[in-house]
Amino acid sequence: MSGADKPTLPPLTELPGEDAQRPEMKGVEAIRDAWTRLPTKPGVYRMLGGDGEVLYVGKAKNLKNRVGQYAQGRAHTNAVYRMIHQTVSLEVIVTATETEALLLETNMIKRLRPRYNVLMRDDKSFPYIAIRMDHDAPALQKHRGAKSFKGKFYGPFASAGAVNRTLNTLQKAFLLRSCSDSTYSGRTRPCMLYQIKRCSAPCVDLVSGEEYKGLVKDSVDFLEGRSAALQDRLAVEMREASDQLEFEHAARLRNRIRALASVRASQGINPSTFDEADVFALHCEGGQSCIQVFFFRAGQNWGNRAYFPRHGAEETPEDILAAFIAQFYDDREPPKLVLTNVQPTDSELLEEALCLRAECKIEIRKPERGEKREIVDAALLNAREALGRRMAETGSVAKLLDGVAEVFGLSQRPERIEVYDNSHIQGTNALGAMIVAGPDGFVKNQYRKFNMKSEEFGGDDFAMMKAMIRRRFARMLAERDSPSSLAEEGLGVEGRSDEPLPESLNAPHPPAPQGRGGEIADGGVDFSKERDDGERETKFGAWPDLVLIDGGDGQLNAALEALEELGLKNRIVIAGIAKGVDRDAGRERFFIPNKPAFRLDEKSPVLYYLQRLRDEAHRFAIGAHRGKRKAGIAKNPLDEIGGIGPARKRALLDRFGSARGVSRAALAELEAVEGVNTELAKRIYDFFNDNKR
Repeated sequence: MSGADKPTLPPLTELPGEDAQRPEMKGVEAIRDAWTRLPTKPGVYRMLGGDGEVLYVGKAKNLKNRVGQYAQGRAHTNAVYRMIHQTVSLEVIVTATETEALLLETNMIKRLRPRYNVLMRDDKSFPYIAIRMDHDAPALQKHRGAKSFKGKFYGPFASAGAVNRTLNTLQKAFLLRSCSDSTYSGRTRPCMLYQIKRCSAPCVDLVSGEEYKGLVKDSVDFLEGRSAALQDRLAVEMREASDQLEFEHAARLRNRIRALASVRASQGINPSTFDEADVFALHCEGGQSCIQVFFFRAGQNWGNRAYFPRHGAEETPEDILAAFIAQFYDDREPPKLVLTNVQPTDSELLEEALCLRAECKIEIRKPERGEKREIVDAALLNAREALGRRMAETGSVAKLLDGVAEVFGLSQRPERIEVYDNSHIQGTNALGAMIVAGPDGFVKNQYRKFNMKSEEFGGDDFAMMKAMIRRRFARMLAERDSPSSLAEEGLGVEGRSDEPLPESLNAPHPPAPQGRGGEIADGGVDFSKERDDGERETKFGAWPDLVLIDGGDGQLNAALEALEELGLKNRIVIAGIAKGVDRDAGRERFFIPNKPAFRLDEKSPVLYYLQRLRDEAHRFAIGAHRGKRKAGIAKNPLDEIGGIGPARKRALLDRFGSARGVSRAALAELEAVEGVNTELAKRIYDFFNDNKR
């Protein structure tokens, strides 16, 4: 369901000013002061830190009773104690019902990303298969995002790979076109897809309109779950064609039947007791958890995806699953049936919220027997195996990071490693690159590119590295100096409070299984997809534990100069990694400030790991540089002139043949072009003639 289709909540009542505390109040005192003015109505409350950071968002059937539990100041977990201690103010929004409060809470958590809340980081939209019906010859294609055109949509699929495999088979079976409308209208002869029997070529009338509509209807029948009846009908037609000695037609029908059968076989479990459902299976072990989600639509299994929550010992499976499902369907359309292996907390309230969002009855059920139970058990088995693989991978990476800490003299295992490289050709298309790695592997959503201008470095590699490091860490300092602006953007401020905690809050407690100390609270849960990359901090405010520079003494000293200018020289652990003699892998030299260069054993696993980091930074830098260079080659000078869009650009090129022809045109000739007025013609003329001087 798109954002425009979601039901509009009734007007909400916010209580501004009433809950503002005196500046000297903090912790339990601040909460008690706000509690005295709270209504006994349902709503959402926000706990705010000293810099305006949103610490926690919660919902309540009775705001006064719920916040009163915090005001008591006892019987809380360590994480809640920390949250209460850091709270300086509390804001409230009153809603009409508890269901509306749940919907609003979920939306605010995803937008504000509070430190102490359940966080589902992987909120990318799932891919669908779409049959576009806004053309005489409907097209079969993959679709992601808003459903902004007329057509039929089938999904969601667990991944783009699952969609691509299904599309490939559907093309074999139904021969529907997959090209864009502009490509379709410009064809004068069949394309390669027709030659390899993936399209019936309606663009050049090699299939009649009626026959093509029949192919579209067959594909709709298959995607809507009527595949068995379709295969039976095709089998009858194949026998009839064979009896009439139409062997080529019979062979085509045979190939379609095989393609349809292969789709059903590759989808594994295909239920018979329900048409559509999502299956959630949660497995917990060793302080970690995995949630496996299976998608069933039209009686077919359309793939699965694994998520890994990070949480403390206090969190129960029921609470984890309830929080996950609420955020999972915040911007996705739920099916009518949701199957789980544990009953989520407040499942009836969750059902009401999903019903309000989907405008139909939604059922959340924990099956006890039969086919549904077997499917849930199969999902649970996948969750158990995925968590086992995850724990094994995490353990091996942890050992490597311990080795990195030993090599570079770190006091603890690095959680965030940044690697820098740059690429240019004689100073042109210069581009710097930063990659990030951590306990979960490469953090690709935090990779950054730096477009460098020639005046910043003048073709000097060392100066380019200095400019890149200066730019990155200046941004880090700027973002950390303005936490309120980050809170407004919903980014939050990472790390523990600098103020000491009371003795009662310093009691030993189980650490979070992953993440930096203090960033994931023991009572909080942070959802991430399998191999999901990234910490919660997604801008430049994150503080690295180790910085690696691709280069030797020269690049390292240039980076140190930049850090010294920013006052960070002795606060950032930085090292250089240079290619060995004859640029042989395994003979790399490492440079650390104020220490002689050294090498690691050629068979050291830590060396292999550092090589991977260096090579990934090099790959990212080279790829970005090539993309920038390619874009520069295709760049047209007309794109630099304000007021020239695609239509006017096309009119100018049609009239003068090329940008060079436009540059040679007289002012009167430019004014004669359709869509170009006197002012724009003067702007175009001045642009090219000023550049000639």
